[in-house]
Amino acid sequence: MKFTYGRVAAAAAVSLSVVLTGCGGGDGTDDSENKADGPVTLTWWSWDETKWTQPVADKFNATHDDIKIKLVKQADNPGTAQNVRNAVAAGEDVPCLVKNFGEVPGLVGEGLLTNVDEPLQQYLDKGLYNETSLPPAQAGGAYYAVPTGFTPTFMMINRAVYDRHGVQPPKTWDDVITTGKELKKHGVYVMNLAGEDPSTLVTLVQQAGGSWYEQGSDAWQIDFLSPESLKAADVVQQLVDNGLVANQTYQDRPALIEYFDSGKMVSLPTSTWQLTNYEVSYKKSLGDWQPIDYPQFADAASYTTPGASANSGLLVPKGCEHVEEAVEAGVWMTTSKDAIDASYQKDIKQYTWPGAVKDPSPWVDSVVPDKLFGEYKSEAREVILKSVAGAKSNWVVGPNYTGVFAELQDQWAKIVTKKITVRQALEHLQEFTVKDLKSKNINVEG
Repeated sequence: MKFTYGRVAAAAAVSLSVVLTGCGGGDGTDDSENKADGPVTLTWWSWDETKWTQPVADKFNATHDDIKIKLVKQADNPGTAQNVRNAVAAGEDVPCLVKNFGEVPGLVGEGLLTNVDEPLQQYLDKGLYNETSLPPAQAGGAYYAVPTGFTPTFMMINRAVYDRHGVQPPKTWDDVITTGKELKKHGVYVMNLAGEDPSTLVTLVQQAGGSWYEQGSDAWQIDFLSPESLKAADVVQQLVDNGLVANQTYQDRPALIEYFDSGKMVSLPTSTWQLTNYEVSYKKSLGDWQPIDYPQFADAASYTTPGASANSGLLVPKGCEHVEEAVEAGVWMTTSKDAIDASYQKDIKQYTWPGAVKDPSPWVDSVVPDKLFGEYKSEAREVILKSVAGAKSNWVVGPNYTGVFAELQDQWAKIVTKKITVRQALEHLQEFTVKDLKSKNINVEG
């Protein structure tokens, strides 16, 4: 597998003129002399519900003498981001572990993170992590976060509606388009493309093996019009041009779920974390859904699903006074059986998905709800594990990706309303990205 994340923020950091240093009192030291006075206490910031996180912290504290975790609940992603920036700027009360709130290369470019290469290496040497979980935690050939991995991507279809209209489940994206044309005759949409969410295009580019950014020896190389990108664009364009997709917004969640439940839209790209919510929310279609393999490009050499997202990882902010201990705790939280088991919720019979480990099979059954898939429930395990095995990503996050993604959202809204084509949007993004990088005095080609 080709990993390009390792080179990403080297250029980002240099071009943004940020000097990256280790923490530990600001000089990268371990501050181990404090251990004689008692255990080291690490502050962990997360906006996840404490019913998931506090038992993990409690289990760690019960099984470790030299290190203790203090969990501090954050309100949300934006609040966490602002609080970290404030703490790092002030150099006071800096947490040592933070749930990721952005792309690691961009955060490195801001000077917010600590290089954890050295303390993490011993755990990498032990082979604790699946390879697809590693790139998003890297920048500039080094790690600035403890990998947390990814949730597997697959599709679920309303099989009752498929069967009613004599349509077979799709295996390729070409099948999705053909299926959509048949379902359209019956007033049914094959998928939903929300106007504010361009993730379908992004994941299709990833699945095709493409990336919009690449780091060359002297400059960033930008290519929104690569063969892989255009292959993804073609799928989206056909779905939109033929009127095969709904455009229900994610901003009104109750209305969205009610629409999904109605049988008017029958194919959902999904992941493990969403299944319980669907089971709780669906009324009309509960038991009608079937988990199936994520559709492939017709010319795919092997089964491939989109890999880790660009913002997965437990961040170690600059100014953390106990970097080595933070990495030790982070690795335990993301790879140990004790940590995963501690996240178990009795009411829903579910664990936090262990997205960083090589073999998540012991915990797969817990994420499959009892009623959502009806007679097809037994198929979910194989579908999920196949997705894990097929996950790959060459995706590179450039130093201005946050702003580029916002521009992509604006373009996407025009795509789904047929105001512009996908290619026109990609041509615009090519020009926008190059111009923006040049305005930041970053070397760029494209």
